Formats: sequence, structure tokens, C-alpha cells
Amino acid sequence: MASHLRSYVRGRYTTSREHMPKSHQRYAEWTPSRILSWAEKSGPSTERLAARILESRPHPEQGFRSCLGILRLGKSYGNERLEAACERALTIGAVSYRSVESILKSGLDRQRELPGAEPAPPGPGEHENIRGPGYYH
Repeated sequence: MASHLRSYVRGRYTTSREHMPKSHQRYAEWTPSRILSWAEKSGPSTERLAARILESRPHPEQGFRSCLGILRLGKSYGNERLEAACERALTIGAVSYRSVESILKSGLDRQRELPGAEPAPPGPGEHENIRGPGYYH
């Protein structure tokens, strides 16, 4: 049992490191820059996704587990696929561990086009209303 002075700083944690559970103490040494440096090793999209996750939380530490889970996916699927999945997740605004995992599980990281993306317009001579040079003789 321990007693602490009350903190009147709104929205701030005042937990002593020694009083944290052992599983939380190891995370206390990590910083957002450390997480981003690990993510950068997989690629720029992975780093951008990790940064978005950390920025989306009131306290960046709350996004550490999500970021670490995403980085762990690189061990199973490889960094190249992870990078493609993170790029796709950023493009569609699905910024979470579950989204990246789903993209990898379903193989969407291997597809070039996004669902719902507009197809490229047909080139000349490919449309049914274009007569072509043989019409004008």
C-alpha cells in the first residue's frame, strides 16, 4: 500500500513507476520516437501509420500496443507485404491494427487498385461510339 500527494493537473497521470504492474513497467521506458524508429525499418508507410496511431490517442503511450502488433505482423507476413498493407490502410483511412491484419489476411495488400476506385477512362478507339479512321473513306 502506498500514499501519494494529490495532483491537480487535469488529464495527467501521476503513477510512480515502481507502483506499476511489471507488464507495464517495460513500456514506461519506450517513447513514441522509439516506436517510430522501429516502424521506419519496415518502410515509410508503416512509419506514417504508426505516427497516425500515436497522434490519434490522448496519450501516445496508449497506441504503443497497437503499433507493436502491427510491427509483429511483419514477422509473419514479411516487411514488404506489411508496407503495402500499411499504405493501403492509410489510403482508405483504416488506421488500426485490426485493419492492417485484415488487409494482410485477405491478401488485399497484393491488389493494385482499391475497391470503389474509379476505373481508368477508356483510351481512343476503345469506346463503342468512336468510329475510327476506317469510317472516313
